[in-house]
Amino acid sequence: MNKEFSVIIEQDSEGYYVASVPALRGCHTQAKSLDLVMERIREAIELCLEVQGEDIESLNFVGVQKVILAS
Repeated sequence: MNKEFSVIIEQDSEGYYVASVPALRGCHTQAKSLDLVMERIREAIELCLEVQGEDIESLNFVGVQKVILAS
């Protein structure tokens, strides 16, 4: 059975892409290209499932919002 996970990808100030999976605690990675970060996050997901077990509560992706704080 296929499992589907939402992946959040951001780019840091040095140009690295940082990917994380909210449904899997501690599941994140980084790379210099989008192709490589996607390859690495797939590997990270497999490792997290191996450690945390296959019975993970599914989260439905709702969206992303920006919050601006006055300085």
